[in-house]
Amino acid sequence: MGNRKRRGDRRDATLVRETDGLHFVMPIIYPGRCNNEAFINLTVDLTETAKYLEYKNANNENPDFKYTLFHVIVTAAFKVFTLMPWMNKFIQNKNIYQRDTVSAGFVVRKRMEAGSTEGGALLYADPKDTIVEIRQKLYKVITTSRSDEGDASANSADILQKLPRFVGKAVVEALVVLDRFGRAPASMVASDPYQASIMLTNLGSVGLDAGYHHLTEWGTNSFFVIIGKRGKHPFYEDDGSVTMRDSVELGLTIDERIGDGYMFSQAVKLFEKMIAHPEYLDRPLEEEID
Repeated sequence: MGNRKRRGDRRDATLVRETDGLHFVMPIIYPGRCNNEAFINLTVDLTETAKYLEYKNANNENPDFKYTLFHVIVTAAFKVFTLMPWMNKFIQNKNIYQRDTVSAGFVVRKRMEAGSTEGGALLYADPKDTIVEIRQKLYKVITTSRSDEGDASANSADILQKLPRFVGKAVVEALVVLDRFGRAPASMVASDPYQASIMLTNLGSVGLDAGYHHLTEWGTNSFFVIIGKRGKHPFYEDDGSVTMRDSVELGLTIDERIGDGYMFSQAVKLFEKMIAHPEYLDRPLEEEID
């Protein structure tokens, strides 16, 4: 039984028992996730992406449910984490863990209006998924999250907020300790986006540029993606000329303790390639590319 849990494992991950000395020491001498962030700003050329989305939507059997840049970015992130499983690690309680699943988390606004509440959403990838399956899963999870019953984590938080203040605070503090050991009640973190491999926020959907976003000590997320608004950005050609191209800016925040500079550079390059050339996303996530 290859997936059998051993002492020290969590219900959502396996303890990494064999690693080099540096990565064994780092979580001990640098225990805080927020104090070990590496931030990368990325501008991706969408020239081919725009053609791809136009083609997909022209041949879409459901014109009311279009393929979007968000679908491309989420699927691209899933492919990176599937092909580079070392990215799917997190550090908690000074230990390194290999996550059992590849997942994406994001916050869903119930309605696009002032005062509307927000709900968390978690989406899980299968190695055989393509952008077709990811798009269908996104539609389902977003629709569910916008319903009143859809967000178990937010519903649990609402219950805590109604308790006497000192009781609610004590319960939350206890949950923080339980979360550190992977023991927080499953029902309370079932849709918590901070328990995901990849956390995304689409600021472009509300007309904002990409920027920096911190990681959190709560949860297990080691990779945060901010998607900025789409627009024209300058690209330098080999002859020194400048071309304005359709593009998007991304802000990537990474827990640097789970890898090194070379590993991160390879992951970011692959992520950029998948977004700029989304035809690769028509293949299963597990399929290697050139």
